[in-house]
Amino acid sequence: MFSEFETKKQICEIGKRIYNKGFVAANDGNISVRMGNGEFLCTPTGVSKGFMTPDMICKTDKDGKVLQAAQGLKPSSEIKMHMRVYRERSDVNAVVHAHPPCATSFAIAGIPLTQPIMPEAVISLGCVPIAEYGTPSTDEIPNAVAKYLQHFDAVLLENHGALSYSVDLTQAYFKMESLEFYAQLLFTARQLGGPKELSERQVKALYELRKKFGLPGKHPSDVCVGAGCDCGGCHGLESAGDSGAGQASCGQDEVNTVVAEVTKRVLAALK
Repeated sequence: MFSEFETKKQICEIGKRIYNKGFVAANDGNISVRMGNGEFLCTPTGVSKGFMTPDMICKTDKDGKVLQAAQGLKPSSEIKMHMRVYRERSDVNAVVHAHPPCATSFAIAGIPLTQPIMPEAVISLGCVPIAEYGTPSTDEIPNAVAKYLQHFDAVLLENHGALSYSVDLTQAYFKMESLEFYAQLLFTARQLGGPKELSERQVKALYELRKKFGLPGKHPSDVCVGAGCDCGGCHGLESAGDSGAGQASCGQDEVNTVVAEVTKRVLAALK
Protein backbone atom coordinates (compact mmCIF):
# COMPACT_ATOMS: atom_id res chain seq x y z
CA MET A 1 0.00 0.00 0.00
CA PHE A 2 1.43 3.36 -1.05
CA SER A 3 1.41 6.30 1.35
CA GLU A 4 -1.15 9.02 0.73
CA PHE A 5 1.45 11.35 -0.75
CA GLU A 6 2.89 8.63 -3.01
CA THR A 7 -0.63 7.79 -4.20
CA LYS A 8 -1.28 11.44 -5.02
CA LYS A 9 1.96 11.51 -7.02
CA GLN A 10 0.88 8.37 -8.87
CA ILE A 11 -2.50 9.91 -9.72
CA CYS A 12 -0.67 12.93 -11.17
CA GLU A 13 1.62 10.65 -13.20
CA ILE A 14 -1.29 8.68 -14.65
CA GLY A 15 -3.10 11.94 -15.33
CA LYS A 16 -0.09 13.14 -17.29
CA ARG A 17 0.00 9.87 -19.23
CA ILE A 18 -3.64 10.00 -20.33
CA TYR A 19 -3.23 13.68 -21.25
CA ASN A 20 -0.03 13.15 -23.26
CA LYS A 21 -1.56 10.19 -25.07
CA GLY A 22 -4.53 12.29 -26.12
CA PHE A 23 -6.98 10.23 -24.07
CA VAL A 24 -8.35 13.50 -22.66
CA ALA A 25 -8.49 17.10 -23.82
CA ALA A 26 -8.44 20.29 -21.75
CA ASN A 27 -9.91 19.44 -18.32
CA ASP A 28 -11.63 16.20 -19.34
CA GLY A 29 -11.40 12.88 -17.50
CA ASN A 30 -11.05 11.88 -13.87
CA ILE A 31 -9.12 9.42 -11.71
CA SER A 32 -9.70 8.04 -8.23
CA VAL A 33 -8.07 5.61 -5.80
CA ARG A 34 -9.53 3.79 -2.79
CA MET A 35 -7.34 4.12 0.30
CA GLY A 36 -7.29 1.49 3.03
CA ASN A 37 -9.05 3.61 5.65
CA GLY A 38 -12.40 4.15 3.95
CA GLU A 39 -11.17 7.32 2.28
CA PHE A 40 -10.73 8.05 -1.41
CA LEU A 41 -8.38 10.27 -3.38
CA CYS A 42 -9.63 11.81 -6.61
CA THR A 43 -8.73 14.38 -9.22
CA PRO A 44 -10.23 17.87 -8.94
CA THR A 45 -12.76 19.26 -11.37
CA GLY A 46 -11.73 22.00 -13.78
CA VAL A 47 -8.05 21.05 -13.82
CA SER A 48 -6.15 19.53 -16.76
CA LYS A 49 -5.02 16.01 -15.99
CA GLY A 50 -1.68 16.82 -17.59
CA PHE A 51 -0.85 19.65 -15.21
CA MET A 52 -1.85 18.37 -11.78
CA THR A 53 0.34 18.47 -8.70
CA PRO A 54 -0.10 16.31 -5.57
CA ASP A 55 -1.47 19.21 -3.52
CA MET A 56 -4.41 19.48 -5.96
CA ILE A 57 -5.71 15.94 -5.30
CA CYS A 58 -8.91 15.86 -3.24
CA LYS A 59 -9.94 13.45 -0.51
CA THR A 60 -13.52 12.22 0.02
CA ASP A 61 -15.44 9.66 2.00
CA LYS A 62 -17.38 6.73 0.50
CA ASP A 63 -20.31 9.01 -0.32
CA GLY A 64 -18.17 11.51 -2.18
CA LYS A 65 -18.29 14.04 0.66
CA VAL A 66 -15.21 16.27 0.68
CA LEU A 67 -12.78 15.55 3.51
CA GLN A 68 -9.88 17.57 2.16
CA ALA A 69 -9.34 19.83 -0.84
CA ALA A 70 -7.05 22.71 -1.70
CA GLN A 71 -8.58 26.15 -1.66
CA GLY A 72 -10.69 26.75 -4.76
CA LEU A 73 -10.75 23.08 -5.75
CA LYS A 74 -13.36 20.35 -5.38
CA PRO A 75 -13.65 16.70 -6.45
CA SER A 76 -14.53 15.72 -9.99
CA SER A 77 -18.19 16.13 -10.87
CA GLU A 78 -18.16 12.45 -11.88
CA ILE A 79 -17.32 11.25 -8.37
CA LYS A 80 -20.74 9.56 -8.17
CA MET A 81 -19.75 7.22 -11.00
CA HIS A 82 -16.52 6.29 -9.25
CA MET A 83 -18.21 5.64 -5.93
CA ARG A 84 -20.76 3.39 -7.58
CA VAL A 85 -17.92 1.25 -8.95
CA TYR A 86 -16.32 0.95 -5.52
CA ARG A 87 -19.66 0.15 -3.91
CA GLU A 88 -20.41 -2.65 -6.39
CA ARG A 89 -16.87 -4.04 -6.66
CA SER A 90 -14.95 -4.65 -3.43
CA ASP A 91 -11.97 -5.87 -5.46
CA VAL A 92 -11.57 -2.53 -7.26
CA ASN A 93 -9.17 0.04 -5.79
CA ALA A 94 -8.79 2.46 -8.68
CA VAL A 95 -10.97 3.95 -11.43
CA VAL A 96 -9.98 5.81 -14.60
CA HIS A 97 -12.41 7.72 -16.80
CA ALA A 98 -11.15 9.16 -20.09
CA HIS A 99 -12.14 9.93 -23.68
CA PRO A 100 -9.68 7.92 -25.79
CA PRO A 101 -10.53 8.98 -29.39
CA CYS A 102 -10.93 5.65 -31.14
CA ALA A 103 -12.72 3.85 -28.31
CA THR A 104 -14.96 6.85 -27.77
CA SER A 105 -15.77 6.85 -31.50
CA PHE A 106 -17.04 3.27 -31.12
CA ALA A 107 -19.11 4.44 -28.13
CA ILE A 108 -20.55 7.29 -30.21
CA ALA A 109 -21.32 4.93 -33.09
CA GLY A 110 -23.02 2.52 -30.69
CA ILE A 111 -20.62 -0.34 -31.45
CA PRO A 112 -19.40 -2.45 -28.48
CA LEU A 113 -15.90 -3.90 -28.65
CA THR A 114 -16.64 -7.61 -28.81
CA GLN A 115 -14.73 -9.07 -31.76
CA PRO A 116 -11.89 -11.44 -30.78
CA ILE A 117 -9.04 -10.16 -32.93
CA MET A 118 -5.92 -10.60 -30.81
CA PRO A 119 -4.98 -12.81 -27.84
CA GLU A 120 -3.97 -9.97 -25.51
CA ALA A 121 -7.32 -8.23 -25.84
CA VAL A 122 -9.27 -11.46 -25.32
CA ILE A 123 -7.28 -12.32 -22.19
CA SER A 124 -7.13 -8.89 -20.58
CA LEU A 125 -10.44 -7.32 -21.62
CA GLY A 126 -12.77 -9.92 -23.09
CA CYS A 127 -15.79 -7.88 -24.17
CA VAL A 128 -16.29 -4.18 -23.64
CA PRO A 129 -20.02 -3.34 -23.68
CA ILE A 130 -21.63 0.09 -23.97
CA ALA A 131 -23.45 1.57 -20.98
CA GLU A 132 -26.51 3.58 -21.92
CA TYR A 133 -26.16 7.36 -22.16
CA GLY A 134 -26.54 9.42 -19.02
CA THR A 135 -26.20 13.10 -18.23
CA PRO A 136 -22.71 13.77 -16.78
CA SER A 137 -22.47 14.42 -13.01
CA THR A 138 -25.96 12.94 -12.40
CA ASP A 139 -27.01 9.51 -11.11
CA GLU A 140 -27.90 8.50 -14.67
CA ILE A 141 -24.36 7.41 -15.53
CA PRO A 142 -23.73 5.46 -12.28
CA ASN A 143 -27.05 3.66 -12.76
CA ALA A 144 -26.21 2.80 -16.38
CA VAL A 145 -22.70 1.60 -15.52
CA ALA A 146 -23.90 -0.48 -12.56
CA LYS A 147 -25.55 -2.99 -14.91
CA TYR A 148 -22.15 -4.07 -16.22
CA LEU A 149 -19.87 -3.86 -13.20
CA GLN A 150 -20.21 -7.49 -12.09
CA HIS A 151 -19.17 -8.86 -15.47
CA PHE A 152 -16.68 -6.48 -17.07
CA ASP A 153 -13.59 -4.46 -16.08
CA ALA A 154 -14.00 -1.81 -18.77
CA VAL A 155 -17.10 -0.15 -20.19
CA LEU A 156 -17.74 2.26 -23.03
CA LEU A 157 -20.04 5.15 -22.13
CA GLU A 158 -22.52 5.92 -24.89
CA ASN A 159 -21.66 9.26 -26.55
CA HIS A 160 -19.26 10.00 -23.73
CA GLY A 161 -16.04 8.01 -23.33
CA ALA A 162 -14.71 4.99 -21.47
CA LEU A 163 -14.35 3.72 -17.92
CA SER A 164 -11.82 1.20 -16.61
CA TYR A 165 -11.17 -0.07 -13.09
CA SER A 166 -8.96 -2.63 -11.39
CA VAL A 167 -7.10 -3.71 -8.28
CA ASP A 168 -4.73 -0.73 -8.44
CA LEU A 169 -4.21 2.44 -10.42
CA THR A 170 -1.55 1.03 -12.73
CA GLN A 171 -3.79 -1.85 -13.77
CA ALA A 172 -6.81 0.44 -14.19
CA TYR A 173 -4.74 2.67 -16.48
CA PHE A 174 -3.38 -0.30 -18.44
CA LYS A 175 -6.94 -1.43 -19.12
CA MET A 176 -7.72 2.01 -20.55
CA GLU A 177 -4.61 1.89 -22.70
CA SER A 178 -5.42 -1.64 -23.89
CA LEU A 179 -8.99 -0.61 -24.61
CA GLU A 180 -7.89 2.20 -26.92
CA PHE A 181 -5.27 0.03 -28.64
CA TYR A 182 -7.90 -2.67 -29.23
CA ALA A 183 -10.28 -0.08 -30.70
CA GLN A 184 -7.56 1.30 -32.99
CA LEU A 185 -6.69 -2.15 -34.32
CA LEU A 186 -10.32 -3.06 -34.88
CA PHE A 187 -11.00 0.21 -36.69
CA THR A 188 -7.96 -0.22 -38.96
CA ALA A 189 -8.78 -3.86 -39.68
CA ARG A 190 -12.27 -2.85 -40.75
CA GLN A 191 -10.78 -0.38 -43.24
CA LEU A 192 -8.71 -3.23 -44.69
CA GLY A 193 -11.73 -5.38 -45.40
CA GLY A 194 -12.65 -6.67 -41.96
CA PRO A 195 -10.76 -8.52 -39.22
CA LYS A 196 -10.12 -12.24 -39.26
CA GLU A 197 -11.54 -13.25 -35.91
CA LEU A 198 -10.13 -15.91 -33.63
CA SER A 199 -12.20 -19.07 -33.63
CA GLU A 200 -14.40 -20.09 -30.73
CA ARG A 201 -11.94 -22.84 -29.86
CA GLN A 202 -9.03 -20.40 -29.88
CA VAL A 203 -10.96 -18.02 -27.63
CA LYS A 204 -11.74 -20.80 -25.18
CA ALA A 205 -8.05 -21.71 -25.04
CA LEU A 206 -7.25 -18.09 -24.21
CA TYR A 207 -9.91 -18.11 -21.50
CA GLU A 208 -8.19 -21.14 -19.98
CA LEU A 209 -4.87 -19.31 -20.08
CA ARG A 210 -6.43 -16.40 -18.24
CA LYS A 211 -7.64 -18.74 -15.52
CA LYS A 212 -4.19 -20.33 -15.23
CA PHE A 213 -2.61 -16.88 -14.92
CA GLY A 214 -4.99 -16.13 -12.05
CA LEU A 215 -5.70 -12.63 -13.35
CA PRO A 216 -7.92 -10.48 -11.10
CA GLY A 217 -11.20 -8.85 -12.07
CA LYS A 218 -14.35 -9.81 -13.94
CA HIS A 219 -14.28 -11.29 -17.42
CA PRO A 220 -16.45 -13.17 -19.97
CA SER A 221 -14.49 -16.30 -19.11
CA ASP A 222 -16.38 -16.30 -15.81
CA VAL A 223 -19.74 -18.08 -15.52
CA CYS A 224 -21.96 -15.21 -16.66
CA VAL A 225 -20.74 -15.11 -20.25
CA GLY A 226 -21.91 -12.06 -22.14
CA ALA A 227 -24.27 -10.80 -19.42
CA GLY A 228 -25.37 -7.24 -19.96
CA CYS A 229 -24.07 -7.14 -23.51
CA ASP A 230 -26.45 -6.92 -26.44
CA CYS A 231 -23.82 -8.16 -28.89
CA GLY A 232 -25.37 -11.62 -28.98
CA GLY A 233 -22.88 -13.11 -26.57
CA CYS A 234 -19.27 -12.16 -26.01
CA HIS A 235 -16.84 -13.59 -28.56
CA GLY A 236 -19.44 -15.87 -30.09
CA LEU A 237 -20.48 -17.57 -26.87
CA GLU A 238 -24.18 -17.39 -26.05
CA SER A 239 -25.10 -15.26 -23.05
CA ALA A 240 -27.04 -16.59 -20.10
CA GLY A 241 -30.72 -15.75 -19.95
CA ASP A 242 -31.88 -12.65 -21.82
CA SER A 243 -29.02 -11.34 -23.95
CA GLY A 244 -30.52 -7.83 -24.21
CA ALA A 245 -28.77 -4.77 -22.83
CA GLY A 246 -29.16 -4.28 -19.12
CA GLN A 247 -29.30 -8.01 -18.26
CA ALA A 248 -26.48 -7.97 -15.75
CA SER A 249 -26.97 -11.09 -13.65
CA CYS A 250 -28.12 -14.67 -13.90
CA GLY A 251 -30.39 -16.72 -11.69
CA GLN A 252 -29.13 -20.09 -10.45
CA ASP A 253 -30.99 -22.00 -13.16
CA GLU A 254 -29.37 -19.88 -15.85
CA VAL A 255 -25.95 -20.30 -14.20
CA ASN A 256 -26.37 -24.08 -14.19
CA THR A 257 -27.39 -23.98 -17.86
CA VAL A 258 -24.34 -21.94 -18.80
CA VAL A 259 -21.96 -24.15 -16.83
CA ALA A 260 -23.41 -27.27 -18.47
CA GLU A 261 -23.19 -25.76 -21.95
CA VAL A 262 -19.61 -24.52 -21.50
CA THR A 263 -18.57 -27.89 -20.07
CA LYS A 264 -20.13 -29.71 -23.04
CA ARG A 265 -18.37 -27.48 -25.55
CA VAL A 266 -14.99 -27.78 -23.81
CA LEU A 267 -15.25 -31.57 -23.71
CA ALA A 268 -16.27 -31.66 -27.38
CA ALA A 269 -13.27 -29.50 -28.30
CA LEU A 270 -10.90 -31.83 -26.46
CA LYS A 271 -12.06 -34.95 -28.34
